[in-house]
Amino acid sequence: MSTFDTSATNGEIEAPVQETLFDLGPSDEVGYRVPIACQVAGITYRQLDYWARTDLVRPSIRNATGSGSQRLYSFKDILVLKIVKGLLDTGISLQNIRLAVDNLRDRGVGEISEITLVSDGTTVYECRSNDEIIDLLGGGQGVFAIAVPQIVKELTGTISAFPSERIGNVESTEDSGNVVALDELADRRRRRSS
Repeated sequence: MSTFDTSATNGEIEAPVQETLFDLGPSDEVGYRVPIACQVAGITYRQLDYWARTDLVRPSIRNATGSGSQRLYSFKDILVLKIVKGLLDTGISLQNIRLAVDNLRDRGVGEISEITLVSDGTTVYECRSNDEIIDLLGGGQGVFAIAVPQIVKELTGTISAFPSERIGNVESTEDSGNVVALDELADRRRRRSS
């Protein structure tokens, strides 16, 4: 639940100010592997793989570079995956979802967490206030809405229970003259086997 500041200054009541929702999730330097991204977003591996290969939702931390390499998704990526899943579940075409995702791509989590997506079944509208939502509904345009702030809040709570990888934990080692990048899990395995 958001809190509002209704304190008075100079005898006047200030307009309510909503606190930022995104003091919540992990930083952009924390990534999640494919199985976790799928589970948290509620999608299948095939969906995730297809969306990554078609650039609908690319992993922003690390993309797959060949056989055996692991994609690494940021909190924002998983948030967008959940939004895409929600839009698909309501029957929006992948083409229209692509347009919506393109509009979200260059924004930060804080900015995305301030919007509500409303759709009439074909077009996706971005609303930043209750007045905008009411205007859409009054015009007969809105059929359903995806409250992104609620998704951010739920995702923040859920994802904290899963293992993550820090970008700074990637190290390299010499292997027969080649430099090989090791993630945290690979590094632990290497140390155990030595």
